[in-house]
Amino acid sequence: MPTRAASVSSSKSSPLKRLLPLILFLSACADRSQMPPEQLGAGTFASYQCKQCHRVGYEGGDAGPDLTFAGVRKSKEFMALWLKDPAAWQPNTMMPNFHLNDDARANLAAYMASLKGELYRKGEAPWDKVKGDPVARGKELFLRVGCVTCHGREGKGGYLNNNVKGSTVPSLFKVKEGFSKEELINKMKIGVRYPAKEDPQGPEPHLWMPAWGEVLRPDELADLADYLISLYPPELEGSDDDW
Repeated sequence: MPTRAASVSSSKSSPLKRLLPLILFLSACADRSQMPPEQLGAGTFASYQCKQCHRVGYEGGDAGPDLTFAGVRKSKEFMALWLKDPAAWQPNTMMPNFHLNDDARANLAAYMASLKGELYRKGEAPWDKVKGDPVARGKELFLRVGCVTCHGREGKGGYLNNNVKGSTVPSLFKVKEGFSKEELINKMKIGVRYPAKEDPQGPEPHLWMPAWGEVLRPDELADLADYLISLYPPELEGSDDDW
């Protein structure tokens, strides 16, 4: 049978026990408010199981684009727009609209903008597993660094962009007509930060070509160029001479 002293002690401690969950909750909220947006966004990325479809580094699925270089090829502002309504930018996308609130969407965009390809430099990159075939290695680069997210499968283009001629990102499957391999490598190396605007007084296009020379090695750019040149349709080869 408990003594009177024990009963008194228990009654004195019970209010603290009742307050402990509230104290822990408030502490967690305070810690969360001090976390940087990209860290909060990483939590959102995990909680929505985005890795089921998207690869980041050596983990994740391939149903959606590889996001390891997402912060190189897209701005944080564009990614927030994309997350708000994916189908507005790519009508046939498989990406669902998660209807994130403004804060969650901004944090997730900040996380993706922080991904600059470093994860693939910690070990053997996927394209380095392709040996002795520059075109095949270039194709893997095209997919993994994310060229496909703007220029489409096999460089066929058609992805929307604002305030540019034709309202789409250029296709690349006929790039051989306008560039030598060396010229193409240099173009990719320096990028096109400010695409020509359809309306000179209008807003800057949301999508641009990054300076891939800042994150890819010369041999990687060379193989990527070989792949792009290989996309030229065989039926067009020598067509000018047929006349």
